[in-house]
Amino acid sequence: MTQMIAIAPVRKSVLVNAPPARAFDVFTAKMSAWWPPTHTILKSPFKEAVVEPRAGGRWYHLGEDGSTCETGLVRVWEPPHRLVLVWQLNAEWQYDKDLDTEVELNFTPEGEGTLVQLEHRYIERMGKSAETARAAVDSPGGWSGLLEAFRNAVEKGA
Repeated sequence: MTQMIAIAPVRKSVLVNAPPARAFDVFTAKMSAWWPPTHTILKSPFKEAVVEPRAGGRWYHLGEDGSTCETGLVRVWEPPHRLVLVWQLNAEWQYDKDLDTEVELNFTPEGEGTLVQLEHRYIERMGKSAETARAAVDSPGGWSGLLEAFRNAVEKGA
């Protein structure tokens, strides 16, 4: 019997100067304004990041040549307060339709702004290289940097 050892989720948060509805909109509908073009597995230059606005929708990147590459799916769509995405990139940064790790985001009013809390969990499902993948998404170039880019996009009026 194979036993899977749980790996601690990656948890990050950022306070943005916008109400939850605007923060949710920039995170989902305007992801291209803040998602770095270096963070894709497209073969073509990056054009757009897409989150289809519904449970069961796709989360993918579109290349300048019209090609696409999947990142995952939308599991929970509860604007403007909660979003759960299925991350289906393995530890080798390849799409794996059978992989199911989750990225949950909660958008909570805080004063004049919104506290955005992110949890990337079930990383152990990535197998032998899960610890390496966790270190990458927990690094400054991972979710921390992505949330900072998101915060900047919100505050610049994306």
